Amino acid sequence: MYSDKSMKKYSVSLLFALLLTFFINGSFAQQHDDSKKTDLKFSTTLSVIKNSYVDTVNLPKLVDKAIIEMLKELDPHSVYFTKEKIEKANEPLVGNFDGIGVQFQIYKDTILIVDAIKGGPSEKLGLTAGDKIIRIDQEEATGKKVTNNYVIGKLRGPKGTKVTVSIKRKGKKDLMDYTITRDKIPINSIDASFMVSNQIGYIKLDRFSRSTMEEFTESLAKLKRMGMASLILDLRGNSGGYLDVAISLSDEFLETDKLIVYTEGINSPMQKFYSTYRGGFEKGKLVVLIDEGSASASEIVSGAVQDWDRAVIVGRRSFGKGLVQRPFDLPDGSVIRLTTARYHTPTGRCIQKPYEESVDSYYEDFSRRMKKGEFVHPDSIKFPDSLKYYTPAKRIVYGGGGIMPDVFFPLDTTTVTDYYMDLRRKRVINDFIIQYVDLKRDSIKTEYSDFNHFNARFQIDSVFFHDFTSFAIKQGVVKSAKDSGTTKDQKSDKFLKCQLKALLASNLYGQDKYYNVIIDIDDELRKAIEILSDDKLFKKLKIKY
Repeated sequence: MYSDKSMKKYSVSLLFALLLTFFINGSFAQQHDDSKKTDLKFSTTLSVIKNSYVDTVNLPKLVDKAIIEMLKELDPHSVYFTKEKIEKANEPLVGNFDGIGVQFQIYKDTILIVDAIKGGPSEKLGLTAGDKIIRIDQEEATGKKVTNNYVIGKLRGPKGTKVTVSIKRKGKKDLMDYTITRDKIPINSIDASFMVSNQIGYIKLDRFSRSTMEEFTESLAKLKRMGMASLILDLRGNSGGYLDVAISLSDEFLETDKLIVYTEGINSPMQKFYSTYRGGFEKGKLVVLIDEGSASASEIVSGAVQDWDRAVIVGRRSFGKGLVQRPFDLPDGSVIRLTTARYHTPTGRCIQKPYEESVDSYYEDFSRRMKKGEFVHPDSIKFPDSLKYYTPAKRIVYGGGGIMPDVFFPLDTTTVTDYYMDLRRKRVINDFIIQYVDLKRDSIKTEYSDFNHFNARFQIDSVFFHDFTSFAIKQGVVKSAKDSGTTKDQKSDKFLKCQLKALLASNLYGQDKYYNVIIDIDDELRKAIEILSDDKLFKKLKIKY
């Protein structure tokens, strides 16, 4: 039996439910009706243009532009790719492409092989660094027509197809013909992994691709065999990649059943992602390097380990991309990458920076941060209390525009002189090294049989540096008299000499060796090493290891 009071409550509840159902159904019907009208409006517009416009119209191109402009009204990361561009856009994330397996540079209108990728079809046939490609399929491949797009278009192609290249090799009078069968060529997402001291390992991750976890597992195992007890994970300049790969990498550092990230959107129900038992580096000191170029998946990883007090984050505030994109295929093979959700770190932080003004304004944020002095002075960054969150160890972390590091490291602007910028802009540094290696590859390899020998003994002496500055003058880059001899100039020269040696090592012994050399002037990396050697700092920051 029901009392009068309970019956009244039941009646009110029933009435509310009926009204709510009516409202939802009515709202849904209204939305459905609006959607139909919008679809009809768009298709009618196209039909009117097609049948009534004064001139011939390229409708596919018009639709492409309409889609691009529509997406601009949503957010900066919802983008459209034509069928022709989607494969190239996906290539760095997929982790491979079909080709002959060489790294090349164009020097004096000639294709110069910088490296033949280990295990690739070119390396198996004996092509080597320093070889010059003069002809491709009997067609001359030198001169002004030779651009990066030209080379890629000629050398890449479906797996199993063949291409013939004519090679000019130093010491050989005649051209050498090689018929190469194209194959899958890996694109590594890890730029370097090596020991920076007896117990500290270093891994530089460039992007979160399909091959990342396999590469990371191999690198981690290698470093452990070499005695690694602490790790530096370098995510500087890493613009992101696949969400699931970021989750898997975070899992490597966290104990079982820790929330890594959760995502949600109006049309995407909340999804929570937790760590498993499979972590490969759950114990041991961890430092993660980030900067203003670290975005998306990089921020998921750094946010997760920061929120669980697992790592010291070192560097500058990250980019601030907290949006998740999902690909949607269109009938003609083109693709929309549409933002479908926001992601949140374990403490609940959304680190997406504002984008309401315009796409241009969004990407000008870097310049605004530079002008404010944020890259040099951490106190120029102001966070409201509403964006304050607490980790399990009661450390304060902030949302709303990137990951703020635990240890701020300012951007060193003293090494970037006008002279150095001119050298970079006119490719003088790179062109000099290519020429130098082309002339002296054999003699250097004879004197320095391996990288360790080279790194320990080779110096950029006064003769080498004089040759470089003379080369720069011929290219129209001259150091001004007022800058010569200043403290900033001396520091810039030290930086430049180290970079020259690093590029030389990269060309002679493999691209990853660049990072082994550049450590001498990488102050942020050296700071990370210092932090890992400081037990008191880890205890003060309440970091678990």
